[in-house]
Amino acid sequence: MSGTVKEAKLDNRTRRKRLKSGRQPHWSSLVRSGLVISHLGYQRWPQDREGRWLLRRYTAVSSPRFAADRPKGKYSTTPIGAADDARDADGSTILDFEQAQAKARAMLLDAPRQQPASLTVKFAIELYIAHLRSQSKATVGDVTSRATAHILPTLGRIVVADLTSHQIRKWLAALADSRAMVRTPEGEHQRYRPEAEDEEAERRRKASANRILGMLKAALNHVFDEGLVASNLAWGRRVKPFKNANSARVRYLSVAEAQRLINASSEEFRPLVQAALQTGCRYSELGRLQVHDFNPDSGTVHVTRSKTGKDRHVVLTDEGIEFFKGLVAGRRGDALIFTQPNGRPWLASTQARPMNNACARAAITPPTGFHGLRHTWASLAIMAGMPLMVVARNLGHVDTRMVEHHYGHLSQSFVRDAVREHAPRFDLQKSNVTPLR
Repeated sequence: MSGTVKEAKLDNRTRRKRLKSGRQPHWSSLVRSGLVISHLGYQRWPQDREGRWLLRRYTAVSSPRFAADRPKGKYSTTPIGAADDARDADGSTILDFEQAQAKARAMLLDAPRQQPASLTVKFAIELYIAHLRSQSKATVGDVTSRATAHILPTLGRIVVADLTSHQIRKWLAALADSRAMVRTPEGEHQRYRPEAEDEEAERRRKASANRILGMLKAALNHVFDEGLVASNLAWGRRVKPFKNANSARVRYLSVAEAQRLINASSEEFRPLVQAALQTGCRYSELGRLQVHDFNPDSGTVHVTRSKTGKDRHVVLTDEGIEFFKGLVAGRRGDALIFTQPNGRPWLASTQARPMNNACARAAITPPTGFHGLRHTWASLAIMAGMPLMVVARNLGHVDTRMVEHHYGHLSQSFVRDAVREHAPRFDLQKSNVTPLR
């Protein structure tokens, strides 16, 4: 299988004109439909005024010799039509970018689907990660690291068509019995996080195993949906996740604890903590916010890219609006709202130390991670009476299921008080019968 393709900007004449001309085409990923990998290409020779569109497909080759690893494959390239570099597109022989994409996708739909006999779990994972990357999913890094550590060593070389439910259940049980790995220098024996042997530790291990099982199933379902394997019985309804493993008690701060944490945070880290408590946004979402994402008129923050791949508008309180007004005053629209003291963005690992230090100074015991601030916003909002659907929308969930799973118990007092306040009364007479004990 080929390496990662460098994505070229092909959507207009000006961008295509800047690309280097010659024998080597420039490629842009397409949504696959039946075939393993496909790209839309653009090629222009130095002497030509206009280039041409190409469709490139990567086709897996079935061969028993590769059953222990991954299928070999080959590329095939098909011309689509001329690009509208010098002439206007006619939708037939001269195509603009969108017309070329549509024609390429139609050609993919008409292509016969293959079921390579040697498609391994490792190859299925690679195809799934490539699919996530083409969809700009934020989970690419997490799936890649977890699959490399937990799926591929045991299941990677097994041909998907030969995979059995027993193998998956055995792997899942072993995964739930293993301790959490910690980062280990290359060449050294793998280190593990020390963990107390109690019911909570067992629940955490099973919950982690369930998440990794979900990733494995997603990858296998992807190649099944693409027509690359004939059956999904081995990993479908026959393999169940552990029950009652995901009902962790959500750790959230009280208002007083949150105020202590804000005061204890370093000057450069404090705005990030305040923003998380005002919005309920994820750390990665805050790190990508730009000045123009804040709309003072509507009192919202626009999260353009989230874990789910969808954008949303987070509604702020009056306090939150004033907070963001102070952060963006006099700054360029494309500037990041939150940066480190050196001007660099807040990256995945750069918040851990200042968060731990702030928890220690604020006497937050046990300490909470940055994601706990998202839980804090949601928990305090629900306990104050905010409807679950409103909480779900601000957090970026499509419905209330996730909110009910994590925070549903917190809304019970709100439901109880609402029923007792608004339910009808019928002026019933009290009974004078005393029940026997």
